[in-house]
Amino acid sequence: MTLIPWRLGRSLLWDATCVDTLAASHIQATSSMLGEAASSAEQAKRRKYENLDSSFIFVPFVVETLGPWGPEARAHFKELSKRVIESTGDPRAGSYLGQRISLAIQRGNAASILGTVPRCGGFEDVLGYILKKQYN
Repeated sequence: MTLIPWRLGRSLLWDATCVDTLAASHIQATSSMLGEAASSAEQAKRRKYENLDSSFIFVPFVVETLGPWGPEARAHFKELSKRVIESTGDPRAGSYLGQRISLAIQRGNAASILGTVPRCGGFEDVLGYILKKQYN
């Protein structure tokens, strides 16, 4: 929640999430429509928070593990980028923000993948495990 009013004297509430593009519950939709998992997750969040007081502005901010952003996340990011650029005076500030979000998603993906392999001593062990699985 923003401490400073976002628009029209109302605070902004946003709920950010990253949905798995390849989850069994999403794969049929995402294989035929880019960003469908993010779009449906945004709709679910809208339903979840539909009873919020009208004194707030709510934005569901949903991205997918393989890159697509939900429509509301894209629109909110554009507005947020504009405000960051105006605040800092740096025309690259919006790009930097987008890169930070993308890196957070990539780090989360890496953590998920590394969480599926046994603990090991280093990269060589992970590579050896992958190659062993591939050729067995």
